[in-house]
Amino acid sequence: MSEATSPVSTESLQPYLDRVIQQVTEFKLDNGLKFIVLERHKAPVVSFLTYADVGGVDEPDGQTGVAHFLEHLAFKGTSRIGTTDYQTEKPLLDRLDELSQQIRSASKEDVTKTKQLKAEFAKVEAEAARLVQQNEMGRIVEQAGGVGLNATTSTDATRYFYSFPSNKLELWMSLESERFLDPVFREFYKEQNVILEERRLRTDNSPIGQMIEAFLDKAFTVHPYRRPVIGYNQDIQGLTRQNVQDFFEKYYVPSNLTIAIVGDVNPKEVKRLAKIYFGRYPAKPAPPEVKAVEPPQQETREVTLNLVSQPWYLEGYHAPAFNHPDYVVYDMIGSILSSGRTSRLYKSLVEQQQVALSAQGFTGFPGNKFPNLMLFYALTAPNHTVDEVATALRAEVERLKTEPVSLEELERVKTQAKAGLVRSLNSNMGMAQALVEYEVKTGSWRNLFKELEQIAAITAADIQRVAQATFTPQNRTIGKILPKAEKGIRD
Repeated sequence: MSEATSPVSTESLQPYLDRVIQQVTEFKLDNGLKFIVLERHKAPVVSFLTYADVGGVDEPDGQTGVAHFLEHLAFKGTSRIGTTDYQTEKPLLDRLDELSQQIRSASKEDVTKTKQLKAEFAKVEAEAARLVQQNEMGRIVEQAGGVGLNATTSTDATRYFYSFPSNKLELWMSLESERFLDPVFREFYKEQNVILEERRLRTDNSPIGQMIEAFLDKAFTVHPYRRPVIGYNQDIQGLTRQNVQDFFEKYYVPSNLTIAIVGDVNPKEVKRLAKIYFGRYPAKPAPPEVKAVEPPQQETREVTLNLVSQPWYLEGYHAPAFNHPDYVVYDMIGSILSSGRTSRLYKSLVEQQQVALSAQGFTGFPGNKFPNLMLFYALTAPNHTVDEVATALRAEVERLKTEPVSLEELERVKTQAKAGLVRSLNSNMGMAQALVEYEVKTGSWRNLFKELEQIAAITAADIQRVAQATFTPQNRTIGKILPKAEKGIRD
């Protein structure tokens, strides 16, 4: 089964967007949960996206990684899905929590006691595992013709999504509502080890992963964007099932959830079923908002890591949030500098000077709900240094401040931006993601359809103005990975 698509050329985009707006229905349940529904009857398929407005930025100090951990556990089922006998399973899960706490509290000197506790823990965990129906939710979805069951956790949000044949609308309503009405965070300790291994692969054993973590910690001094979404090792190891439950209770409240449904659906039927299934959620207080505000940077910051790696160069500048009027200008700057082989960074650093093997830049790092970074990064070419790359990259950034972009180049990147918008909206899931993103981060999904006008309105003066205000030494953070020889290998 594939998603329905509506191929659209850039020339016919505005009339197409106008038609799309007419096909969107939105409603809010009494408990505060919001739905955005877009009818597309090209094919009998529907894409569903549940957007929880909670991510890494919302985690308590000392509990980094809890949002990502919760996302993993949200696939483990309920008291009815994922178990053969929940009444027998529940006391075993509670006992595992007790034993885990006792193991943490046990004196390091009392080796015998610790060994006994760990042996009992292993025994109880094995008993609980025998009651688990592995990936039962996934099997239900697949057997009903569903595809793409997945989720992501970012700094800003957690997204759960998949697609179904259109005659499975009620099955989705049942599965997804139960998932967050009656979650059971089983296999907690097994998943804890999975996440620790994920961190080892993506960060601890990855030079660029280590640099990104160190770079963000240097670029941000106050805002939680400085912390890794996957969490710090110590925090992941210290998380308890109760921590995850508390986090869920606080942030997975109806008013903090937005659901987008795009495809072959009847909005009236969606609303009827939504009231039945999601109307069961009790209304709860809105969760706390992030209060930390990153102060203006006053001087260049720099972090250097000596690692067994190819040399990398990173350069970041503080930039405004997604809902800022200039955000689309930053996107355009990213395109001018690094969108494809005609971009300035590729032509200059890769083709002409050959100091880099690749060079990219984009805004919205590591998220864009709050003021963030515009990040540039380049992989140094053999026989060249990161300082050569820094000089070449800086020259291209400075050019934006001193030389107006030509009309021809500006029109080229505007066309690219429009084409990118078309591609993102062609699939049901792409449209669902865009609708929710604009709804939550700008206050209305309708702002998505104003982006075409915003792109068209950008001038060379806008590019120069934003570049001059942003690309200053005091607003700059630099990251360098310098190669270190592996043990046993000599130059």
